[in-house]
Amino acid sequence: MAISQKYGRTWHYPFSPGTTSDDRIQYEYWQQLQQIPVLIHTEKLDGENNCLSRYGVFARSHAAPTTSAWSESIRRYWQSIKNDLGDLEIFLENLYAIHSIEYKNLDHHFYVFGIREGERWLSWEETQFYAAMLDLPVVPEIKRITPPATRSEFEQDTLSLVSSRGTFDPHDVHTGMPATIEGIVSRNAAGYAVSDFANNVFKYVRKGHVKTDQHWTRHWRRARLNNEGGSYVAAQ
Repeated sequence: MAISQKYGRTWHYPFSPGTTSDDRIQYEYWQQLQQIPVLIHTEKLDGENNCLSRYGVFARSHAAPTTSAWSESIRRYWQSIKNDLGDLEIFLENLYAIHSIEYKNLDHHFYVFGIREGERWLSWEETQFYAAMLDLPVVPEIKRITPPATRSEFEQDTLSLVSSRGTFDPHDVHTGMPATIEGIVSRNAAGYAVSDFANNVFKYVRKGHVKTDQHWTRHWRRARLNNEGGSYVAAQ
């Protein structure tokens, strides 16, 4: 039995081209957006989904804490905060190991994108507050919007955002060439119930994003930081 509930699957916008056969698509997204006064677009990062709770550091599965080599430094950090977390579960992108995108302008390896407390996902403002208290950055915020009057206007605006180079200078690991951002994750700026996750969080993934090879863990490399030697960097 899992120690805690893992992060829910984020459904794609129907105009997201980077879907696969097992992805879920939220065809009713426009109706859902009409119920959301403020939407936050954040940059989708190519890392590992990690969760920090009082029980440990978890990867995608919450059956048992992770013991991977690329989570060693975040596990060391967790030791210093575990007694302060209470019921908070901190979800973050672990960029310590390079996947399909290599980021060449990183100041940190770990970026918070959501915080769950019991049966509620905290608001974006609360998420930013607790992340700052824990001395962790949040994923880059691309745009804060009130959904426009028409669906076509919203989709055109979203498409204009996904052609950017992103915050961290992404490069394709296979070609070494500069790349655009992997995509966008949109969330309700307010808090919402865990059971209502699919109606409050959506994503767009660009066409041609290279899925990380299933054997990347055999020859993984650590992502370099702009200022090496910080508190969260192991000596690998």
